[in-house]
Amino acid sequence: MNVTDRQYALDLDKNDPLAHFKSKFVVTDPAMCYLDGNSLGRLPHATVVAVNDLLTKEWGPEVVTGWSHWVDEAQPVGDLIGEATLGAAKGQVLACDTTSVNFYQLAMAAIKARPGRKTIITDTANFPTDRYILDGIAKDFGMNLVLIDNESAGVIKHERITADILAPYLNDDVALVTLEVIQYRSGARTDIKSITDLVRSHGGLVLWDASHAVGAIEMNFDASGVDLAVGCTYKYGNSGPGAPAWLYVSKKIQKELQVPIQGWFSQADQFGMGPVFEKADGIRGFQIASPSLIGLRCIKASFEIIKEAGIDKIAHKAAVGTQMMIDLYDAWLAPLGMQLNTSRDAKERGGHISLVHPDAARICVALREFANVIPDYRTPNSIRLAISPLPTSYIEVWDGFERIRDLVSTRQYEKVKEGGSRVT
Repeated sequence: MNVTDRQYALDLDKNDPLAHFKSKFVVTDPAMCYLDGNSLGRLPHATVVAVNDLLTKEWGPEVVTGWSHWVDEAQPVGDLIGEATLGAAKGQVLACDTTSVNFYQLAMAAIKARPGRKTIITDTANFPTDRYILDGIAKDFGMNLVLIDNESAGVIKHERITADILAPYLNDDVALVTLEVIQYRSGARTDIKSITDLVRSHGGLVLWDASHAVGAIEMNFDASGVDLAVGCTYKYGNSGPGAPAWLYVSKKIQKELQVPIQGWFSQADQFGMGPVFEKADGIRGFQIASPSLIGLRCIKASFEIIKEAGIDKIAHKAAVGTQMMIDLYDAWLAPLGMQLNTSRDAKERGGHISLVHPDAARICVALREFANVIPDYRTPNSIRLAISPLPTSYIEVWDGFERIRDLVSTRQYEKVKEGGSRVT
């Protein structure tokens, strides 16, 4: 059956072992094609119950005595993230703070663990926060920030950094290399193990940003020898806007690293309130302060669903769903002047694809206003479209692409002005 036949998508849903998970999420408008789960995931019904129970059954009656069982909650929730999505054994993941704070903490810890080395390497297409933080670190500490150009047209296909591309930049002055597992704009997937092994052979450390990967693909951190990683929980993790992030520090190097913010939660004798900081053993030594209990319960509710579904099945559906997107692009959107900026190889992409068009910004606004399709726009000309494997059906993706085709072919998007919101 041809992918352009609607029955193609209906058959995929019929045979999808994850199809029933959609009922676990709040869907207020069944006619909406929500293709932006790579930016903010849908709300699980279980989260509503979990947060309400925390408020009414714990905080309300227990008040401050609740801290006796709340105090270390960032650690078991971190273990859940590690087990459900990262391929990480217990005691290496902490659910805390924001991705940006965690990124700064671990970047600085890695740099201090390689004294005398003055070079940091990342790429020009890396997420802005990561680049801005690295730029600040380089300026503050007199370091050399090297940016691999994977953003200029035709320089590196689909922004994808490989070991061969990275190798010429490495030497014994490199303290830190940091890359995204999945490029936020193009959806390009970086091979974790080959990059990690290569940088380690030069004595440096790699800090991975897995924000656009966690909950969509398998990463197998422990098996791949990962040292450091950070990521968020509100995209494919479905933990809600502003939910706490997570950090991963391999047990192999936990004693070697010291983060710059020495908070009281990382103090060995936390409630001794002593005058001298002594870092706690294990992953707690990387926690700054009190965890967001409401946020942690959101993570726990959503990542338990991911664990139940299985990250292997989730990753398979992401690969099938993005392939269907590419096939529909070939049939419907390429003839309309759109260009694919994501690899056709499932092993080189995650849960979203990127389509390039000169009027991408207006198209994204028009899809929301006229077609009830929710994509997102990334400057300068990218439309990002995702399948979030648990709350998204194949038919939702198919219908969304049909509406994109109709809107672009009729040039209906020309009726809107760009923007209207600071958020794209």
